[in-house]
Amino acid sequence: MTDSWRLAMSFSTQVVFVKMSLQLCISNIQHIFATVLAWIGVRGPQVRLTSTGKVNLVKVLQKNISQTATTPSSVNYHFTRQCNYKCGFCFHTAKTSFVLPIEEAKRGLQLLKQSGLEKMNFSGGEPFLQDRGDFLGKLVQYCKQDLHLPSVSIVSNGSLIREKWFQKYGQYLDILAISCDSFDEDTNQTIGRAQGRKSHLDNLFKVREWCRDYKVAFKINSVINTFNVNEDMRENISELNPVRWKVFQCLLIDGENAGENSLREAERFVISDQLFQDFLDRHSTISCLVPESNQKMRDSYLILDEYMRFLDCREGRKDPSKSILDVGVEEAIQFSGFDEKMFLKRGGKYVWSKADMRLEW
Repeated sequence: MTDSWRLAMSFSTQVVFVKMSLQLCISNIQHIFATVLAWIGVRGPQVRLTSTGKVNLVKVLQKNISQTATTPSSVNYHFTRQCNYKCGFCFHTAKTSFVLPIEEAKRGLQLLKQSGLEKMNFSGGEPFLQDRGDFLGKLVQYCKQDLHLPSVSIVSNGSLIREKWFQKYGQYLDILAISCDSFDEDTNQTIGRAQGRKSHLDNLFKVREWCRDYKVAFKINSVINTFNVNEDMRENISELNPVRWKVFQCLLIDGENAGENSLREAERFVISDQLFQDFLDRHSTISCLVPESNQKMRDSYLILDEYMRFLDCREGRKDPSKSILDVGVEEAIQFSGFDEKMFLKRGGKYVWSKADMRLEW
């Protein structure tokens, strides 16, 4: 074997080794890029290097983000966590007492409007607790009068609402949803849907009349759980005649109503999928019934917390984005976990402006 032949073989081996190393390096780079893109929430085709070994990461990011951009057409703003009730299954508990200054809240609402907001739903906690409902009223008025939103709605337990609120702000409100889990006072007491011994049902029927008087669409929300799953609510729902009856399956959220750091222990309220379905079957004749299982609830809501951060509930807990006040809507919404297909499937898009409902008041 000549020295020149040995040298050629050595050079050939080195070339093969270099090629293998380059291929491994390129593969690792591709994996790193793919991991980075997945981590920031980008979905789409696998990132591939060009023949020159370069990739235009900016273009890839812009392409993928534009493909997955979500329009916040319907948003739930939980501007307070404070509440005067102690519902045992509550999954948005009073972990803070923070409420944004009203001008900052309005700035956030304006950002949402600019990003495509059509329906704003105010919730809590109990939204009528802050400034005896005046804080809420000013936001409702701002959304309708200044932002010209097609729909403005509220979810409340109804206990703190007074007729003078309707007199001042009712014209700006499209839908008022009152939470009621039972038409038996003792059951409401057991659940915690009460303040002292005051009648939750008396408030419910009183608010129903005010909604009719001041031309606000009336809605009912019910959480189906261990203590009301066998109840027959058909007669009462028919009498109240809401435009929608939202029926939720009791949901566990780690850090809220389950787990070590939670303020509630809701495990005893949880029912099986079959029991939930049995309840739905029993009430199937109620045309306004809108059922929501645990899966639908986790993935199909755009939820803003008291800091105006989107909350991602896909992993059974509430993982917050950065505030839209700091980074804007487009960036924050990438971390919302929102499933638009599920949103549409559960009937999230409906006739939500009272001007279009053609109700007989």
